[in-house]
Amino acid sequence: MAMFEWKDEYSVNIREIDDQHKQLVAMINELHEAMMQQRGQDVLGGLLNNLVSYCNNHFAAEESLMESHGYPDYATHKAKHQKMTAKVLELQNDLKSGKRNITIEVSQFLKDWLDKHILGTDKKYAAYLNSKGVV
Repeated sequence: MAMFEWKDEYSVNIREIDDQHKQLVAMINELHEAMMQQRGQDVLGGLLNNLVSYCNNHFAAEESLMESHGYPDYATHKAKHQKMTAKVLELQNDLKSGKRNITIEVSQFLKDWLDKHILGTDKKYAAYLNSKGVV
């Protein structure tokens, strides 16, 4: 059973970004499903690799849109992206070094990303970009 289902409230009304956010929801659900089957550690390495790639591609897409349309809070938003990317890399390094079981921490990080970043921070740029005709 999925932990999250895509809802209209997650939409920023920009197709490219919504499609990318749906990928994040799929990653959250993949980890949750694995955890429910006691396989969280088995999928975590691949998921974190995918998440690093996702950060690079997704954040670049968002930042390009914000910058090209003169989003006034661009620098602050970009700094949040950098912080999130650093956290993903930290989690990946923790897993590689075998320091701790981080499956639950990764799951919580992803849930917070959806709840706080997409529903909070991203909604702010979305309104601005939508007003500039970006859909």
